[in-house]
Amino acid sequence: MAVTIKDIARRTGKSITTVSRALADYDDVSPATKELVRRVADEMGYTPNRLAQRLQKRRTETIGLILPTFGPRFADPFFSELLAGIGNTAASYGYDLLVSTQAPGEKELETYRQKVQGGQVDGLIVVRTRRHDKRIDYLRKADVPFAVFGRTEDALDYPFVDEDGEYGMQLMVEHLVDLGHRRIACIAPPPHLMFAHYRMLGIHKAMEKAGLALQDELLVVGDLTQRGGYQQAERLLDLSPRPSAIIACNDLMALGAMSAAQKRGLVVGRDITITGFDDIPMAEHAHPPLTTVHQPIYKIGSMVCDMLLQILSGQEPEERQVILKPKLIVRQSSGAVA
Repeated sequence: MAVTIKDIARRTGKSITTVSRALADYDDVSPATKELVRRVADEMGYTPNRLAQRLQKRRTETIGLILPTFGPRFADPFFSELLAGIGNTAASYGYDLLVSTQAPGEKELETYRQKVQGGQVDGLIVVRTRRHDKRIDYLRKADVPFAVFGRTEDALDYPFVDEDGEYGMQLMVEHLVDLGHRRIACIAPPPHLMFAHYRMLGIHKAMEKAGLALQDELLVVGDLTQRGGYQQAERLLDLSPRPSAIIACNDLMALGAMSAAQKRGLVVGRDITITGFDDIPMAEHAHPPLTTVHQPIYKIGSMVCDMLLQILSGQEPEERQVILKPKLIVRQSSGAVA
């Protein structure tokens, strides 16, 4: 049977109120009494009731994360790694992580309202930002603590961590141009996402610098899934002449594009080059291993969570806005023009 404060009070000869205040480290309890109560509590194997403590503090000691996903994409390894970074950091602070999923749109915004108005969380982490993000607008107006993975086109007056996608894609295009590629295609992300803007900006700038242009027929838009990458790569591979290289703006679409090429008997890395962005764990172990742009997804999750928890503890984050520089990871899926 669980040890209670009443049991400790009986053993120490102190009142229940005194024991409770001693365990909570109140200043009106003497150091000697605190030491006695804590020693007896340890001897008896007392475990504090966190729920009761939370109710007393009017804090949930829980942060929220609402993943903007469509059903099957909950298994996206990008989100899995991000979740690990957020969850492990939250636990290190003694916080729980409440995760929900909701497809982008009005129902998603309603889920934010429910979490906030229902007092289910002390703060929220926002991921996969849009160019104009209603979620951030709502959290600002509701005066709820939050931190963000990503930027928007609106005022950047909130704490965030982001990857320099523009720089990352410039590295990728320069790599392909150095390999002799000139007919370069792209499977772009949905344009309402802010990271899509930066990654496409990097592609266009680097190609312009090389005296090239991304032709309309060589630009398609995917949905960030392997299936979407496969379908869009099929369109590009039907072109005559087909592209010598395909830049997919995330790894899952790149892996789908590789499958489409291999189904046609093409050897990826020799007959056609295919690249990604993110460097999810699957990228290194693909066949062939995928050339991609590395961003430290786990670290980003941890950094964003740390920002939010510093705010919740009444501190100003050491760095309020962080933009990380990605690295180009060259593997066998990219090769010189045949």
